Amino acid sequence: MLRIDDISYSIAGRPLFEHASATIPDGHKVGLVGPNGAGKTTLFRLIRGELGLDGGAIALPPRARIGGVAQEAPGTATSVLDTVLAADTERAGLMAEAATATDAHRIAEIQTRLADIDAWSAEARAATILRGLGFSTEDQARPTADYSGGWRMRVALAGVLFSQPDLLLLDEPTNYLDLEGALWLESYLQRYPHTVIVISHDRDLLNRAVGHILHLEDRKLVLYSGGYDIFARTRAEKRALQAAEAKKQDARRAHLQSFVDRFRAKATKARQAQARIKMLERMEPITAPEEAKFHRFGFPQPDQLSPPIVSLDGVTVGYDGRAVLRRLALRIDQDDRIALLGRNGQGKSTLSKLLAGRLEAMEGRIARSGKLRIGYFAQHQVDELDLGETPIAHVRRLRPDEPPAKLRARLAGFGLMEAQAETRVGQLSGGQKARLSLLLATIDAPHLLILDEPTNHLDIESREALTEALNDYTGAVVLVSHDMHLLNLVADRLWLVDQGGVSPWQGDLDDYRRMLLSGEEKPAPKPEKPATKRPSRDQVLELRADARRAEERVEKLTAMLEKLDAIMADPATYDDAQKAEQWGRKHAEASEAMLRAESLWMEALERLEAAERA
Repeated sequence: MLRIDDISYSIAGRPLFEHASATIPDGHKVGLVGPNGAGKTTLFRLIRGELGLDGGAIALPPRARIGGVAQEAPGTATSVLDTVLAADTERAGLMAEAATATDAHRIAEIQTRLADIDAWSAEARAATILRGLGFSTEDQARPTADYSGGWRMRVALAGVLFSQPDLLLLDEPTNYLDLEGALWLESYLQRYPHTVIVISHDRDLLNRAVGHILHLEDRKLVLYSGGYDIFARTRAEKRALQAAEAKKQDARRAHLQSFVDRFRAKATKARQAQARIKMLERMEPITAPEEAKFHRFGFPQPDQLSPPIVSLDGVTVGYDGRAVLRRLALRIDQDDRIALLGRNGQGKSTLSKLLAGRLEAMEGRIARSGKLRIGYFAQHQVDELDLGETPIAHVRRLRPDEPPAKLRARLAGFGLMEAQAETRVGQLSGGQKARLSLLLATIDAPHLLILDEPTNHLDIESREALTEALNDYTGAVVLVSHDMHLLNLVADRLWLVDQGGVSPWQGDLDDYRRMLLSGEEKPAPKPEKPATKRPSRDQVLELRADARRAEERVEKLTAMLEKLDAIMADPATYDDAQKAEQWGRKHAEASEAMLRAESLWMEALERLEAAERA
């Protein structure tokens, strides 16, 4: 059991924890959530004993082992597999001692302990973990020095999972994983035999892999039962109740204060006034909860281009003369929302770079609309920001003629307020850097926005804001992400990048998730449907236009009904009986038209869905 008892801790005079307490029983899987900068990572350091508390205590069972990914594995000549095996220090020490021990009694003790910790299956267990995190058998034999920082983070994660500490502390473990690795980790944590606390902004992981949410806010810790969605609903109800109670208390205070102000000076009412003053003093203040400061992204909207905006015919692409993807025949229209699926190393990022113009085709033809603007975001671009420059300097480079106020407004639209605008990028958080990169990628209102893992380092609120912005965006979106929640809410087309090709995925994201978790190499064949004539692309585009027109009709009628509702709710409307009757007829006609419009909209959507499935 982990017991956090009345702890307090400050950094440079700023309190992060004040009399915070929580108890986490053995074997619980817990998601640690809270605003950026609230102190989640600091809490991990306090639990590990790397920092000293100002007050209170953190208690663990005697000899409990704590494990976490503090930093990436170093680049050495040691193989990936051996690096992971070495992470179990007890096994590694016993194996080394067994090679040199001469005392028969000690040799027996070593062999008994090695059997107790299942040391002989260690290599197979380590290899299984590495495969789950994207390392093939050949990759596991390569030295860690061959890998980039992101892949070394996977090695470090594999090492701590292999060592199976009694308390596993994971800080944003999916940031360097692809969708396959993130789903594997989610499944692994569900089966992990000991206590887990994970800091994560991956909503699906927090719903599936943990059974409790530990919320850090206002320097306190509160443990909620259930996954993230249950926590969010419970907290919203709690905040609504708190806001209502604060409002009632404010009204009560105002009433009491009014009595005091009116009668304090009157002798006949002095006693009652004094009693009310004491009631005011005894009132425990109820503070209305503050709303989140960052609500949404401000993506500029592009002008409309004729379809298609990009088409590929017989395209092959790769690196240094080696083909990765071959004979691609693809088409993208401006209203497309495409998610790229595929196992690690199959070419999702290669396709993203090709579409963005960062890679040239080795053969074949790519046709792009003459006025096409493309925005491209990839995680490496966050790392390539000028760390010595400020965000406003980055934006000024792209908009040299804009006044400072307009530049600051652009930054504010991505959650970078006055304080961050003049702060050097090197001092910004990972989430702030990611938001700056998203601003730079979208500043020209691109017709095609390509996002390769855009949610790394973004907190849950920022991910929700990104989802809203992408759904409101009128350009095409091509998305690579391990965030299933984002993919589910944004993508309406799925492309599978696999074995050198790209093809439509015949299923939904749940089907894809099941395939990955089952270990299948390709999707199970679906029952064959009777052959039907596939609608042409022009027919599909016409159906989409019909659906858009029907939706616009519903929106206009909705606005009209809102105005009529306001008129009908105004008592002055009924001063003139004849006009009141006219307004009533208009309201009835608009309501009837709304029913017809909604029915036509649903029919248009059903026809479009059937055509796209065909």
